[in-house]
Amino acid sequence: MTTPAARAQAGRAARKSVPRSSHGRWIPSSQRPDPLTVLERQAVDRVPELVPIRYGRMVVSPFAFLRGAAAVMAADLAAQRHTGLTVQLCGDAHLLNFGVYASPERTLLFDVNDFDETLPGPFEWDVKRLAASVAVAALQNGTTKAKAHRAALVATESYRIAMGRLAELGELPVWYARIDADDLTALVRPERRARLENRLARARRRTSLQALTKLTEEDASGGRHIVDDPPLLERVTDMDRVTLGKIFSDYRSTLSEERRLLLDRFHYVEAARKVVGVGSVGTRCFILLLQGRDDGDPLILQIKEAGRSVLEPYLSPSAYTHQGQRVVSGQRLTQAASDIFLGWMTGPEKRHFYWRQLRDMKGSAEVETMSPSMLRAYAGLCGRALARAHARSGDRIAIAAYLGSSDVFDRSIADFAIRYAGQNADDYAALSAAIAAGVVTAAPGI
Repeated sequence: MTTPAARAQAGRAARKSVPRSSHGRWIPSSQRPDPLTVLERQAVDRVPELVPIRYGRMVVSPFAFLRGAAAVMAADLAAQRHTGLTVQLCGDAHLLNFGVYASPERTLLFDVNDFDETLPGPFEWDVKRLAASVAVAALQNGTTKAKAHRAALVATESYRIAMGRLAELGELPVWYARIDADDLTALVRPERRARLENRLARARRRTSLQALTKLTEEDASGGRHIVDDPPLLERVTDMDRVTLGKIFSDYRSTLSEERRLLLDRFHYVEAARKVVGVGSVGTRCFILLLQGRDDGDPLILQIKEAGRSVLEPYLSPSAYTHQGQRVVSGQRLTQAASDIFLGWMTGPEKRHFYWRQLRDMKGSAEVETMSPSMLRAYAGLCGRALARAHARSGDRIAIAAYLGSSDVFDRSIADFAIRYAGQNADDYAALSAAIAAGVVTAAPGI
């Protein structure tokens, strides 16, 4: 087994091929793919009538565009030299892909919470996407470039410091490390704690029971049915019992034995197609309404299509041929604790899907309304969470040694974030112009 000293030496050696100061560069090459072409390629295999909704949501703001343009940034990151220090990447580590959710023990945790693009790759790709999202959000909120740079710097500095601390710990303490949501109050100024506690309380109320009252209505017989709200929510009426039985059987087989037993205590009521997110719009996504002891004991599961990661063209192929298994395995490896109903299956047309609870005390921040100081604090928290996630799968000692104790890496990533925010603004403007010219069809306000 390689010694800690040898692992640290390997990390420092990576500075020779990719100096820490080199990360600050961003000059798009003449071969850079047209961002709209990249987005159109993604749309080919999506539900055609939903694609305009995706563009409508992306054109709302530069930050919304960044959220939907993970494939664009993946190509840009791949055009740069990388350290070769591999972790299980989130693949889309922007600010709103962090948040709170419930552990199986019903503790509210703060962590990375989106893994559609997860794949092993160089750690700095996640750090750059996080920092870029911080800069884009800060500039969109009306702050200066200097303050946006500072916010991106805080995110990266927090990542570096957290990784350094984790590098000093043993394997089990790293694996068990987590960020409890209740601990967040210590990071917030006293005058803002009431607002944070209110948001955490709201997250705790976001359960299947709360979703039941929002997404369903009572019929004449006293039962509950999903409310049709096309095109965002539409009941599925053509799913026969044979198909449903096979889908459940395949999904059920990916759960552990005790969770299969728990699932078996619920019965199927009905299903609906649901539009979710920004970048995911157009992929096939459904919700299933299940009922346990009675109609006041619901379980609402989300079934989301899993395609190939946007990172895969630039990295080694996934170890998993099933894309749903890729997402689930990446999530279980990266998160401090994961949804007990996380699983996968193959659906109609041999499409890959993964399953999870629709709402299990999930909550995210409203970055669009944050003051500069609040954004810095939140960015730092996200950087810390990302380091904890990376430390579980990558060589934390080598990464910490590469980062070092100075702020060279922090400043370089912050420089990149500001430059890439400018690139994102140009790409956003290109989409806006294409929509105005009728080249791209968008459905705004949905």
